Amino acid sequence: MTAPPDAARFAPPAEPSLAMGVIGNCAFSALIDARARIVWCCLPRFDGDPVFNALLQPDTGKGASPTGAQPGAFAIEIEDFAESKQFYDPNTAVLRTQLFDKSGHGIEVTDFAPRFYSRARFFRPMTLVRRVRPLNGAPRIRVALDVRFDWGRREPLITQGSNHLRYVGHELTLRLNTDAPLSHVLSRQPFVLTRELNFLLGADESLTDGIADTARLFELETLAYWRQWSQRLSIPLEWQEAVIRAAITLKLSLFEDTGAIVAAMTTSIPEAPGSQRNWDYRYCWLRDAFFVVRALNSLSEVGTMEDYLGWLGNVVVQARGGHIQPLYGIGLERELPEVVMEHLAGYRGMGPVRVGNQAQQHFQHDVYGNVVLGAAQAFHDHRLLHRAGLAQFKRLEEVGEQAIRTYDKPDAGMWELRSRARVHTSSALMCWAACDRLAKIAEVLAQKRRATHWRGHARRMRERILREAWSEERQAFAESFGGRSLDASVLLMTEVGFIDPKDPRFIATVDALETHLCDGPYMRRYEAPDDFGKPETAFNICTFWRVDALARIGRKEQAREIFSTMLAARNHLGLLSEDTHPVTGEMWGNFPQTYSMVGIINAAVRLSAPWDSQI
Repeated sequence: MTAPPDAARFAPPAEPSLAMGVIGNCAFSALIDARARIVWCCLPRFDGDPVFNALLQPDTGKGASPTGAQPGAFAIEIEDFAESKQFYDPNTAVLRTQLFDKSGHGIEVTDFAPRFYSRARFFRPMTLVRRVRPLNGAPRIRVALDVRFDWGRREPLITQGSNHLRYVGHELTLRLNTDAPLSHVLSRQPFVLTRELNFLLGADESLTDGIADTARLFELETLAYWRQWSQRLSIPLEWQEAVIRAAITLKLSLFEDTGAIVAAMTTSIPEAPGSQRNWDYRYCWLRDAFFVVRALNSLSEVGTMEDYLGWLGNVVVQARGGHIQPLYGIGLERELPEVVMEHLAGYRGMGPVRVGNQAQQHFQHDVYGNVVLGAAQAFHDHRLLHRAGLAQFKRLEEVGEQAIRTYDKPDAGMWELRSRARVHTSSALMCWAACDRLAKIAEVLAQKRRATHWRGHARRMRERILREAWSEERQAFAESFGGRSLDASVLLMTEVGFIDPKDPRFIATVDALETHLCDGPYMRRYEAPDDFGKPETAFNICTFWRVDALARIGRKEQAREIFSTMLAARNHLGLLSEDTHPVTGEMWGNFPQTYSMVGIINAAVRLSAPWDSQI
């Protein structure tokens, strides 16, 4: 299609970056850049086909790449673009982007995915809602909607109705209901925006009410839902906005249909520039999900835990007392074969783009602790609609028995090393946690004999971990039994209650990690080279573990300084990816990363002054 002659007055797409916002409704999500361009959206769910893939296939302005990949995006552009502002409606997942031209004319684009309670259920349709209105002057805009299928290899067949366009693919058909001129949308013809326009992109279904009325109702109801949800959080006195934004982002990572929690919403954003460390995180890691549940529980948001426990219970039953994978698909899929999409350029041209994750084949023995820890609160919390009881305990005991069998066996570790196996301290630690928590659950259930059984195993594991993980040479707990390399994961010893934070051995470990793994405030995962060499960027959750450890051992001011640095490392909307470059401060890795958002909540809860100090 030939572009209109004045198309040159519209700025080219911004270079892909993680300066983006996320919208979603616990069924799917979309990422929107600072110029109101939707650059990533997988449908019909988090791990689906990216109908908008421009994050991984930059727009060169020349159409399809030599490999046949075509960028997909949904842009609402302003002529003679000068600047933009972007913000969330406070305490909601409704995103607003304001665009201004060189003459001061402006528009506001409101983006959200509907989510609210209706007809005794949560209404969360596969629908993106975009509302655009003039702010001032006579802004001229252009709508550029490029839906793509099959990971950018196929363009849809487009059909037209009276007030809608259909984008027809082999496996999915999307419908755009809009009160904007369809001719202008199809031709990308610029036009003056004189009134509010609405775009509802979703399932191939007719609306029951008018387009504008539906969009307006969906916005009001969605705003009300998120404000009410946020209002019920039990938050710390300090850093309230940061905590609320992190909590909303974690909630958006829940796939409510099954209760799974995705680790991130993207695939193949490199952990460092050109590093080849590009992974698909659109699945449920039991480790990451446990930390998400734990963080939200600390804010008294237990609904996510209840949803997750349904998914987790199915994982446990499926395992039948045997091996549990470190991750599964959000629909409980066991096999997630890893393939490379060679036709896609990748983020900023830094491939490869991977779909699926080989880690599902790994043995990562910390998973057994993550299962038990993730379920433990359900046995103690009287607020839950469905408290766990003896039947669930017996199933968890099967997980604990597997922890006993594997805690001192080599595995890939929590960092998923692909070419090296050893008895990782973090894996043994989490197996200890499984036994420790099972003992406490047994006591609550008045199962004294079982409590004695699990306490005995926990005691023996603890003694061996303290003996074999300690490196006299390094004066620190090492990353493996009998090893000498340092690893940030040993900081979890205090978080799971394994060791007193004032224990001289733990304090010495913190000192050693600061010396060898830290670049100023930032902390890397480990010091030994892995399959791709030595890590270049800091892993954000490790930095937050350091913050927690410092606070626990009494170095609270140092912890607050590091936390302030991490808050400054967030993007303009308060979101974090997986990694931060210690020199440039730029975000790298998949986005938004649940681990990192968990860290914000944990640090704020740990460090905040109490409410009664002010009121």
